[in-house]
Amino acid sequence: MLRDGGELQVATGVAAGFVQSDHRFAGPVTVAAGPTAAIAPTTGKESTVHTVLSVNLNKIAVLRNSRGGTRPDLRTAAETVIAAGCGGITVHPRPDQRHIRPDDVRLLAAVSREHGVEFNIEGNPFAPPRGDYPGLLALVEQTRPQQVTLVPDGDGQLTSDHGFDLDRDGPRLQPLVRAFSACGSRVSLFMDCAAPALEQAADIGATRIELYTGPYALAHANGNATAELAACAGSTRRASAVGLGVNAGHDLDQHNLGDLLRVVPQIAEVSIGHALIDEALYAGLEATVRAYLRVIAAARGTDEDAAQRAASYSNHAAS
Repeated sequence: MLRDGGELQVATGVAAGFVQSDHRFAGPVTVAAGPTAAIAPTTGKESTVHTVLSVNLNKIAVLRNSRGGTRPDLRTAAETVIAAGCGGITVHPRPDQRHIRPDDVRLLAAVSREHGVEFNIEGNPFAPPRGDYPGLLALVEQTRPQQVTLVPDGDGQLTSDHGFDLDRDGPRLQPLVRAFSACGSRVSLFMDCAAPALEQAADIGATRIELYTGPYALAHANGNATAELAACAGSTRRASAVGLGVNAGHDLDQHNLGDLLRVVPQIAEVSIGHALIDEALYAGLEATVRAYLRVIAAARGTDEDAAQRAASYSNHAAS
């Protein structure tokens, strides 16, 4: 049984179970992995998986901070992407406050509650308080997000570029995972695909992992993503086998997202920010979110197709 509460049934869009396309809500999009899928959930049954699009608003804050003042406005950005149909808002406050600030976290937590979408806070649980930054746990205690994604990033990193080493970090993480869970938040750990100790995430109390998809995105851009897709499929199979749900994020965009979801349909959530905001500069924020929702919907094939793709890539990972 998945630690998230049984079968993965997570809605994309404001209306549960529906995917918004253009200006209307389409019917429910259902994908069952089938009995032969090597990365099916551990219930052993076919599962309905609706991948949530969570929009990361860090880059809106970067633009605001570059000039000072309040523009662009984070509330307006959040309400725009929610109205377009996204299922969640993600932020990644850092101690150096290079983009999202503590007051932004509190604001966006309230906006997410008002509109009935998930709120996901990412951050380094080991980073101590600094100045106005109270620490990740304090922010979570104040805002009670639906999900906390723990990421091992430091000030010297331009962006998150690796997952946890649970052989090394597990003992330090375990009490922190308990503390975040006590806030009522689902805890996800940022993990490299094919990390040797991936299964330990369940042992220390996490309910999900987030696959670091940077290497997959780079391989996709270079025209040969077969091995990285196999790694994503294999990691999802391993996570499911110990009851973990699976998210994915980093460098995902409209070009590579569909291929990932066609091979790994069990992904419960994708968190996308940098590419989405880049594309929105030209197409508009609302239109870009809707375009991503169409990519997610189009990635869903028949039950038999999903089973064949998953089995094919899982076999590749094992070879």
